[in-house]
Parts: sequence; structure tokens; C-alpha cells
Amino acid sequence: MKKGLVIVESPTKVRTLKRYLGGDYEVMASVGHVKDLPPKRLGVDKSKDFQPEYVVIRGKGKVLKQLKSAASKVEDVYLAPDPDREGEAIAWHIAEELKKGKSTNGKRFHRVLFNELTRRAILDALKSPTTLNKNRFESQQARRILDRLVGYELSPLLWEKVRQGLSAGRVQSVAVRLVCDREREIQQFVPEEYWSVTAHLKAQEPPPFEAKVISKDGKKLKIENEEQAKEIVKALESASFEVKKVKRVERKKNPPPPFITSTLQQAAARQLGFSAKKTMMLAQRLYEGIELGKEGPVGLITYMRTDSVRISEEATTQAREFIEKEFGSKYLPAQPRRYKKGKLTQDAHEAIRPTSVSRTPEKLAKFLEPDLLKLYTLIWKRFVACQMAPAKYDQTTVDIEAAGYTLRAVGSVLKFEGFLRVYGKEAELEGEDKILPPCEEGTVLELLKIEPKQHFTQPPPRYSEASLIKALEEKGIGRPSTYAAILSTIQDKNYVRLENRRFVPTELGFLVTDLLTAHFPEILDTAFTAEMEQGLDKVEEGAVSWVELLKRFYGTFSKRLQEAKKNMESVKAKGVATEIKCDKCGSPMVIRYGRTGEFLACSSYPKCKNTKNFERAKDGSIKIVTDDPTPTDFKCTKCGAPMVKKRGRFGDFLACSSFPDCKSTMPIPTGVKCPREGCSGELVQKSSRRGKVFYGCTKYPECDYAVWDKPVPIECPECGADFMLEKQGASGSVKLRCPNKKCGFKMSGDEVAKPKHTEKV
Repeated sequence: MKKGLVIVESPTKVRTLKRYLGGDYEVMASVGHVKDLPPKRLGVDKSKDFQPEYVVIRGKGKVLKQLKSAASKVEDVYLAPDPDREGEAIAWHIAEELKKGKSTNGKRFHRVLFNELTRRAILDALKSPTTLNKNRFESQQARRILDRLVGYELSPLLWEKVRQGLSAGRVQSVAVRLVCDREREIQQFVPEEYWSVTAHLKAQEPPPFEAKVISKDGKKLKIENEEQAKEIVKALESASFEVKKVKRVERKKNPPPPFITSTLQQAAARQLGFSAKKTMMLAQRLYEGIELGKEGPVGLITYMRTDSVRISEEATTQAREFIEKEFGSKYLPAQPRRYKKGKLTQDAHEAIRPTSVSRTPEKLAKFLEPDLLKLYTLIWKRFVACQMAPAKYDQTTVDIEAAGYTLRAVGSVLKFEGFLRVYGKEAELEGEDKILPPCEEGTVLELLKIEPKQHFTQPPPRYSEASLIKALEEKGIGRPSTYAAILSTIQDKNYVRLENRRFVPTELGFLVTDLLTAHFPEILDTAFTAEMEQGLDKVEEGAVSWVELLKRFYGTFSKRLQEAKKNMESVKAKGVATEIKCDKCGSPMVIRYGRTGEFLACSSYPKCKNTKNFERAKDGSIKIVTDDPTPTDFKCTKCGAPMVKKRGRFGDFLACSSFPDCKSTMPIPTGVKCPREGCSGELVQKSSRRGKVFYGCTKYPECDYAVWDKPVPIECPECGADFMLEKQGASGSVKLRCPNKKCGFKMSGDEVAKPKHTEKV
């Protein structure tokens, strides 16, 4: 007889656990949640202390039947979804459903928490199981109900006042507000001019070096304009440069702490160009287990949703032994490093680290896909580095006097690399390798040239994924498990877009933020949202009732909602007024919001149907985008005249140049025939209902072949496929990949050979 049934939420985990448990336990997956609030109604009884109505998720009835059947054959059921609130909710609902069956009456239900999927951790957890944590479940339940109340009661208001399909969220709306507030800071920023004066100097020995003017007669100097800069240059051109002070200090740079969820997402965004969503998907795979040849599936990292920098004693010891063996004792500090936790840290799990430090990236290279290997390498390096000795470098500061002015040169020379031996490229030292020549006080220097330079103060930068996650974390908004979902949602809802890896709010994002801020100031307040997150933490700790938390929130929210229904202006009917005049009738133009984006429309509609595309200038003003047609080599299929490319509300398209005599239009062809067998169509550019460009067959709906990446008529060098798929990166680089998944060939756009197909349609 089996020792028990172990239930996890992921099929990948099943394979990993079976490897370590053999046939002693039955292992099955729930494949995520089995119950949730109903999808098409509120499902929360506000009159009865917000009692939720949970229903079995569609398609999970069969899964539950299989779980009940397996549970009937054992005495002990071990509930082992992820060790967080979400996992607790999954475990709780599974237990509720299994207890309903007669065959499972009297069974013993245990909660098992796996921080890492290794043999030791799995067996230890099964030997010492815990019970279901009611407080943790109620904390997750409160979060779910909060989000349902906001989403189901606030979103319909936006549908009525703005347009269908919009959504509002307790956390996502605050994230959008941060992006909008930053953009307005940038729009209102007035750059200020300032100058620097740099002297290029030479001592008796090389190398030449640079020194900047910092003060005059002992007072800090601010060079505000060209006239001041020229005055300084004139004074220094004939001056004598003498070293007045030399300061040499040994500096230490300690390694950064091991990764937590937010810092992993930030580092992966900066160094690897990964989105938060992609990072978490890859990390989940590394945690759940990767096939390592004969070893089978192995969990390679610890649980990746954590806010703690704590490391177990065993892992610390392993890391120190590895460092001493691989790099020598001088790279090992006398005592293990301990890192302080933050004020809001829950400290439920360890930091993110490899499950075995001996599994180096080099050993795993043949088993991991490129992106998995990159992320694992990042995690492995950070963990090893966090237990290494500090880097040491000599910093030299030289102050030089000339004609009453003080100039300063700073140089740093690395003398011991310490943790940089492992984590070097990721933690460069500021000023490193700026070597200064030997010089002592009283040394006279030779002036090679003097260089004035104009500068302007810069506005605060737009948020990147990394910096937005950092801002959310610092303000206490959201939790480790929510960051990726937040960033994904605000893009999917078209409230923000990424430009050069920076978030830019859309017109819709500005509008919704302004409306919500005016009528629901608490919802959009960062401090209030952070307070709610702390309230959820207190529910988990058992210090606050989840019902009381919801009552506090809903009292104010309900009142605001009723007022907004009466007082919020309907943009859907009137549009947003602008100062732009219609060039056809002279009426004011207004911004309207369609399914594919925003556009300018005449306020006299339907009498005047004039529309224009527009964009925001850097200062926030509206600029009309001209729709001058672009000539192409395509011919009109009706009259033979050249076709021109135009831009409409639904994206780019081809139109006959003889318009209005010929009104023929067509999608933009790619020159690629549809690859589906028996289809005579070809792939053309289209636009989804949300305005996202994709490429589909001209024979739709008979043929529904479609791809997101642009098809280009270039033969795959590997398998001979008739076309490749092109994807442009944020940096402008172009990558091509074969559409045949079995082939998987990839290449850079720089390697593109002459296209196979060159004929135009």
C-alpha cells in the first residue's frame, strides 16, 4: 500500500517528486486552482460579511474525480502546492473538495512545504508535515475578494463612462499612476544649462589624466553659462598647475545580497533584457525541475517568490567550502555573511539560490536552453558572490591649484578582485581602472589642453520594468508574487506601452488615471495601497480579521462608487476636449477611444466625420500626425495604378493612388505564401481587436493560419522552409527564426542572405 497521496499543482513537479519518492507515494497534480469565484458574477455576498461563493473551475471536475479516487486508496493526503498564499488557497480548496467524498472520510490531511525540490528537502518535508494554515488562506481570500470587488464594481463604471473592455485594479491602477506621474514630471521639466571645465594634464611620468574645476578661492563653483566657462578657460590657459593635496584611501566593496523576487526581476531586466513575466516563467521551470540526462528531473533553484535574503546554514556552508576549494582561502571571509531583512520582509522563505552550488553553469550548459542557462547563471553567480570576500581598490584623489581655482582628479585601481572574480561584469566599480600617474604635493603639472563643455540637467527617466518593480517594492505596493502580473496587465490593457524598454503611458492610461484619481483618491493613493498590503500581512499573522479588513475598505469604496456613477463625466459620449480645430468645419476636435487606440474626431459628429491621428509632443501638447501616402511597388488589382501605403484607425494598409476614381484597398502583403497544406492564400499584415499587428492568411475564415512575428521571404538555411519569422528587439536588432518548431533555427538579421522570393504581388 502507498504511504500516501502527494498533491502538487504542476505536472512538472509530479515528475520531479516521482524521481525522489519512487513508488512509495502516489503523486498527482491539480494543475493549478480547482475552485475560484464565479467568472460571470460578483460571487461575494456583501450583506453577509463578504462571504465568497466558490465554484469548481470549468474543466476541473475530472481532475477532482481522479484525486478523490486516488485519495480513497490511502490514509494520508499530503497537500504540497507552492509555499505561499496562492499555494495555500489551492491546498485549502483541494482539501475541502476531497473531504466531501464518502471514500475520503476520516483521511488525514497534511500541508507540506517544499522550499526546494531536492531529495533531502522533499523527504524532510514529508517526515515533518504541518497543518493547513487558516490565516494564510484567509489572507489570500481577502486579497481575492478585494480585487474582485474593485474589478467587478469599478470596471463597469469605466465601460459606461469611457469604453467597453477596460479594467481597474487595486494595485494595477496605482502602478499606472506611477508611470503617468513620472511622464508628467518629464513633460513639465525645464532643462537648466550648466558647464564644466576639464584640464588635460601631464605629470613627469605617464599616463596623462583629466581634472575638473570644482571651486574657486575655496568656494564650490557652479558654472552656469558659456561666458563663465570662457572666463575660467582664459584664466587657466596661462596658469601654473601645482598639486596641493593627494589623498590615498583603500576602499572596500562588499558583495550584494542573494536575490529575492524583486531584485532577480530587476537584474534579469537590466542584464538579460528579460521581462518580469519571462523571468518568473523561467524561474518556475528551474524550481520545478529540469531533466538532467540520466539524473532525470532535478529542481535547480529554491522557491522563487520570496522577499527574504536569509540563507540556510547548510547552503552557506556548502558555498564557503566551494569558494575555498575553487578560488582559495583569500576569497573567503573569516565569518559567513548574514544580510539584514527589510522592514516589510515576511521572511517566509529563503533567498533565491541554487539547490546545489556544485551544479555550476558550465556543468548544466548542455541540459539548459539558452535563456534558462542565462537566468540560472545569474542566480548561481549572485549566490556564490554573496559569500565571498569584498573587492579592494585604492582610490586616489588629487587636488590641483591654478590661478585661484581648484581642480580635482579621482582614480581607482583594483588591487584585489574578491567577489568580482565571480560577479565582475554585474558589479563594476565606479571609477575603476582610471589610473593616475605618481605625483606628490608640490608637483608641477603640464597643461596639454583645456576643454569647456556645455551640459543640461536631465528630467527623471521613464520607468523601466526594473525601476518600476523597485518603486513598487519600496512603496510597499504588491508582493513578490504579483509584480510580474501587474506589469503584464497594465500593458495588456493598453494603459502603458514599452518604448526602448521604458514605460510610456497611453492617452487611455492618462484618462483612466485622472478619472480614478478624481473620484477614488484612496484607490490611487500609494500609501493607502501599501497600508492594505500590510493589512493582508496582518491577516496572515492572525492579528486582524479578514472581514474587518474588507469592511474598512468597502465602506469608503462603496460611497465613492455611488458618487462617481452620478458625477463622473462621460468621455464615451463627448470625448476629451482639445484646442485643435477641425480643418473641415472649424469645430473643436476631441480625443476618442476606440478598440484599436485613440484618435482625434470632430465634435460635430455625425455632421462632420473628420478624424485625425495624433501624438503627444515632449511637452505634452497634441501634434497631428500627417497621413501622407508612401509609394510602393504594388499594383492595384482593379485598375493597375500604383498602390500607396496609408495609415488608418486600424493600422497600415494599401490604397489605390488614383483615389477617389478608384477606391480599392488591400492589406499589406508580405510576399510569403500561406504554409498550410492545400491553401492558396498568402500572409498579410492585419490588426487584432486591441490594435496589435499580426500576420494572417488572406483566405480567412477558410484558413485561420496566423503568426505574431513578421514573415519574411527568406529560406531557412537549416530545413529549407520557405520563409523565416522576423522579430525586432528593443535595441533595434533584428532576429530571424524558422517557423518550423522542430527545426528551431535562429539567426541575426545581419546574416540575412538574398531573399528567395523577390516578386511583388
